[in-house]
Amino acid sequence: MATVWPRIVCAYFRFNLCFSLLSTWTLISMNRTRNTSVLLVLALAVSAAACGSADDAAADIATDTETIVEAAAPVETAAVETSAASETDAADESAATEEPAASGDTSTYEIEVWADNWMAVYVDGVLIGEDSVSITTERSFNAETFSFEAAVPFTVAIEAKDFKETDSGIEYIGEQNQQMGDGGIIAQITDTETGEVVAATDAGWSALVVHQAPLNTDCVRDADPDSTCEFLIIETPSDWASVGFDDSGWNGATEWSAADVSPKDGYDEINWDGSAQLIWGTDLEVDNTVLLRTTVS
Repeated sequence: MATVWPRIVCAYFRFNLCFSLLSTWTLISMNRTRNTSVLLVLALAVSAAACGSADDAAADIATDTETIVEAAAPVETAAVETSAASETDAADESAATEEPAASGDTSTYEIEVWADNWMAVYVDGVLIGEDSVSITTERSFNAETFSFEAAVPFTVAIEAKDFKETDSGIEYIGEQNQQMGDGGIIAQITDTETGEVVAATDAGWSALVVHQAPLNTDCVRDADPDSTCEFLIIETPSDWASVGFDDSGWNGATEWSAADVSPKDGYDEINWDGSAQLIWGTDLEVDNTVLLRTTVS
């Protein structure tokens, strides 16, 4: 519609132009004054110029309109692209802040343990239970059962101790039965929902002996073993029961037979799986405190 009106105006001026020419000739033929004729001619010239200017203006308007449309199109495209980029960035940021998926569902487990003489059990670095009979109690053979929840994989760590009166490693000091004690432990872990034994003590467990005594076994009958018996104590690592602890430098546990350990008082109360073995360090008598670890997966 913007280009139609100039053309209508031009048509109007052209009509006036023709009419004025006829009028001019009429005036000349009627011998009108010369000045009047000149004025009419000038009016015709102005009309023609205006009409041409209107056509040019219409053409310029059309050209400018096309230019504006073309210029606006990239802006709209850029706006769409910017919006899409913003949505992509927002999606990436949202994905980055999402919590990582859990490695597995939490289940309830039960660990059954028998020890000569004492134990404390940890799961993923958290103490879940310890022997109800103090390590200072002689002949403290007993079994314990602890329940816990965990998601596989999880780490089970056990601190096991044989009874001893002093760092000499000797028990019943000053009595007729003064002797070196011997240790041993057995455990199995069961998924309470399925009844499946998912882990049990065997040679695959890692072991670190942190107390050994006596190193010179000939001191066993001495009247004052604390002054004659030699011992070795290794500082217990503060995070030894944690999941991330590196036990690659530890030795494997040693499996021992029931005849070697002579388990009693609570051992027979548990229906042991065939995979569960009695374990300890490399020496049942000299090794008095043993740290044990395994990962259940």
